[in-house]
Amino acid sequence: MPAGSAEQTTGAAHLPLRVDGQLWFNRGDKGYLGGKRIDLLEQIDATGSITRAAKAIKLSYKAAWDAVDAMNNLSERPLVIRAAGGAQGGGTQLTDFGREMLHVWRRMQAEYERFLAQVAQGVEGFDDIDRLLRAIAMKTSARNQFRGRITAVSKGAVNGSLSLDIGAGQTITATLTNDSIDELQLEVGKTAIALIKASFVLLSPDPQVQISARNRLTGTISALLPGAVNSEIKLLLPGERTLGAVITNESVEELGLAVGQPCTALIKASHVIIAID
Repeated sequence: MPAGSAEQTTGAAHLPLRVDGQLWFNRGDKGYLGGKRIDLLEQIDATGSITRAAKAIKLSYKAAWDAVDAMNNLSERPLVIRAAGGAQGGGTQLTDFGREMLHVWRRMQAEYERFLAQVAQGVEGFDDIDRLLRAIAMKTSARNQFRGRITAVSKGAVNGSLSLDIGAGQTITATLTNDSIDELQLEVGKTAIALIKASFVLLSPDPQVQISARNRLTGTISALLPGAVNSEIKLLLPGERTLGAVITNESVEELGLAVGQPCTALIKASHVIIAID
């Protein structure tokens, strides 16, 4: 145990207990806005640079972009955009919608803090409090999540298919069982989230490549992070959404993939998981 730890622990034990917490906005059961993500948005708005924003809140550059990608992917409109002319993370700014969401979160956080102060004074109705706390609990996001509106649902003998409009003229098609369609009550007009493992994403520099995968999402490579065996590729799609893929280093070399290059992601419909919003 480090020197001073016992003393600090004993001192903390004599401090009065207080009810504390922070508000989270969730999309379904997925964490959307709250915690360090709010701090990151505030710093991006103040500095216009994701590098400086990440440094200010002691977050790595990669973790900052991962957070931005997750927020944009779950949002009906982008919260953050990359402005032309930026260097080393510069040229990044909030959209008007991003500033609006930040303002709404601040106001609701203030109301939430007042609510917690009332709880500390002995407010009754703990069942309601429990439901509130579970609703705002932080959830872990999957690598690729795209929120959209269902535009088509069809059933076959055993399996069916679903089309999800994720915005900017892009659609994701998923194959799922008829039972899943019924259990999730999936129908045209409802919102849902498409979940895609990064290892299920195939990449090709040729947008016309002939392959059986039903989903084709074309964008620009925004990041290429090599590892010992595999590389993580980030594809910037229209509407400021980002798709992550993991492929072998040999494939990166064979395909000649590089940052700034147009690239098409190919995803089998059976590799898309649908979650209700």
